[in-house]
Amino acid sequence: MPEYGALDLHIENQVATIKILGHEEASARAKAGKGTPGGRHREMADVFDALRADDSVRVIVLTGAGPHFAITATHEQYTNPARLAVDSSNNWRNFGSLVRVHQAMCEIEKPIVAKVNGHAVGFGHSMVFASDIIVAREDALLMDHHMGGVMTITEDGQEKHVGHEFSSVPGDGGAQLLPLYMSPAKAKEYLMLAEPHTAKELAQLGIINYAVPADQLDGKVDEIVQKLLRRGAYPLAWTKRIVNRRVADQLNRTLDAAVGYEMVGFLYREKQGGEEKRTLS
Repeated sequence: MPEYGALDLHIENQVATIKILGHEEASARAKAGKGTPGGRHREMADVFDALRADDSVRVIVLTGAGPHFAITATHEQYTNPARLAVDSSNNWRNFGSLVRVHQAMCEIEKPIVAKVNGHAVGFGHSMVFASDIIVAREDALLMDHHMGGVMTITEDGQEKHVGHEFSSVPGDGGAQLLPLYMSPAKAKEYLMLAEPHTAKELAQLGIINYAVPADQLDGKVDEIVQKLLRRGAYPLAWTKRIVNRRVADQLNRTLDAAVGYEMVGFLYREKQGGEEKRTLS
């Protein structure tokens, strides 16, 4: 396996554990020349492609390496003028890899268990719902921030405001996946209002599988993984493939459009100097 810059990979006893690194640690690795251009999006696609070809792996656990599962950039970073600039090559890597990672997670025949050890916002949030079984600590907050969601979190004793106040099409998978988990009305409310929800609330609504106290998270995930491993290897793999034909169809019909609309929004914001238009005329 290659050395990754934005994630860690460990394989043992037919289980692959992918740990998503925080932005600071991933940036430090990138500065040290580790990882691949394109960062988290590219490497997530690459690692799932590699694991699909590895027949020693039967189950995958996806989790965060730090206090959060995976969060998006801070409000301050999103309002940095340098971030507004549209870089064609960078967008090609990010958005092309984004499509690849959804295709890879959907098509890989091995069950993916999302072990949501903390907050999930943005691309990380979409990775939760691209997984097959979702187990979260009950106080974790999940939010698709694209339509103007900002969430305050505490990290190392410091407050951070993650997300952005401007509106953007949910182009990293939320608009495709949430309608598979919720009624259309609830999915539109969730995406359009861009508000955080606790894992406990989502579990009570039947949207995720389990929300447990933090000290029970490891045990619950291990229990599910061992149950999966006791199933026949081929029937388990084929069952995921059959069920995910619906997911694949949804991605094929709408993911490219969402990516395209989000890119149009970026171009428009750059042209307007970051200003957001509030009328359709």
